[in-house]
Amino acid sequence: MAIFKYKAMTKEGKFLEGEVNASSTNEVVAIIRGRDYLPVKIEEKVESKKIDIAKSFAKVKSKDLAVFCRQFATLLDAGADILNSVDLLRKQAENPKLKDSLEVVYEEIQKGYTLSSCMDKFKEVYPKLLVNMVRSGEETGQLGSVMEKMAEQYEREHRINSKIKGAFMYPIILIIVCVSAVTFLLTCVMPTFVQMFEDSGVELPGPTKVVMGISNGVKEHWYIILLVIICIFGGLKAFAKREEGAKIIDKMKLQFPGVKKTMRKIVAMRFSRGLSTTLYSGVSMINALSIVSRVIDNKLIEVKIMKARESVIKGVTLSESLRHITEFPEMLFAMTKIGEESGRLDDILEKTATFYEQEVEESLEKMTSMMEPILIVIMGILIGAIVVAMAMPMFDMFKTVQ
Repeated sequence: MAIFKYKAMTKEGKFLEGEVNASSTNEVVAIIRGRDYLPVKIEEKVESKKIDIAKSFAKVKSKDLAVFCRQFATLLDAGADILNSVDLLRKQAENPKLKDSLEVVYEEIQKGYTLSSCMDKFKEVYPKLLVNMVRSGEETGQLGSVMEKMAEQYEREHRINSKIKGAFMYPIILIIVCVSAVTFLLTCVMPTFVQMFEDSGVELPGPTKVVMGISNGVKEHWYIILLVIICIFGGLKAFAKREEGAKIIDKMKLQFPGVKKTMRKIVAMRFSRGLSTTLYSGVSMINALSIVSRVIDNKLIEVKIMKARESVIKGVTLSESLRHITEFPEMLFAMTKIGEESGRLDDILEKTATFYEQEVEESLEKMTSMMEPILIVIMGILIGAIVVAMAMPMFDMFKTVQ
C-alpha cells in the first residue's frame, strides 16, 4: 500500500484534492470514479526520510490503544457509524503507526470490509485480543460497549505499566549516579593524588594500591570496558529475541529473589483480566486461552497456557488444567474453580484481576521503598572506600612531615 495524492473534478465542475491509500494508480482511479469524481491528476506521495525514521521507531503502546478505544466508544455512543468514527480517529491519531493503519482501515471499510478484518491486517498495531473483541462486538451489535470495556482494560494496563517503570526508574537513576561518581573519582580525582603520592615518596598502603590499579585500568582501557558492556547488552538482546532465550529470561523474571512474588502477581492479573474479557465477549474457552496466552507477555507462561488449552480440549476442567502452571498463585486456581461451579467464570476472573491489580500496586510501592535505602548504602560504601583509600597515604605524609 502507498499513499497517492489526487486532484479530481466533481459533476458540478469543482476541483477537489485529497489523499488515498492504494496499491496502484489504477486502484486510485477506481476509488475516485466510485465517488462520482473525474480523475485529473494522480501522483504517489513521497514522504521525507525523517518521517520514515520516526515511523520506524514508533510503537503503539497501551496508552495509545486506550485513547483509541475510548474515543471510538464515545463516537459510537454519540450516534456516529463505524466509517465516520474511523474517519475522525485517523485525523486525530498522534501515533504515526496507528494513524497510518487507520488510513488504510478507512479505505478498506469503504470497500465493504469489516472493521475487525481490516484491523487484523496490522498485527503490530492491534493486539489479537482487541481484534477478536471487535469481531465479537460486530457480530452481537455491541461494538460500543466492547470498545468501552477494552478502553478500561488498556487504561488499567497503562497504569500498571507506568507503576512498574516508575518502581525501577529510581533505582536505575541511583545506579547511574553511583557509576558516574565512581568513574569520576577513578579517572579524574585519583590520578591527581597518585602524582602527589609519587612525588612525596610515601609508601602506599594496600587499599590505595588496589584503587590506583583500578583507576589506571579504567583510564587506559575505558574503550575495551565500554565495548564489553555494549557486547553484553547486545548479546542479551539478541538472546531474548530467540524463543528459547525468551523462555529462559522470562523464567528468571518469575524466580528472581525480591521481585518473584510481584512478577507472578502481574502474570496472574493479566491472565485473569484477559480471559474474563474474552469470555465476556462470547469467545469460546478454547479460542480464549489461545488469545490470552499472547497477552501475558511471558514466553514461559504462554507455552504452559497452550498446554492447559490442550487439556481443556480433552475435557479436563480449566481449574485442573491450570494446575501445572506452578507460577500462578494458589488463589487463582481456587477462584477459577468457583467461577466454573457457579457459571460466572468471567465475572469471578474480573474480580480476581482487580484483586491482583491492587496487590501489584502495593508490592511495587514496598519494593521501591526497600530498594532505595539499600542502593544508597551500597553507593555510600563504594564512594567512601575510594575516599578512604585516597586519604590513607595523606595521613602517612602528615606523620612524615611531623
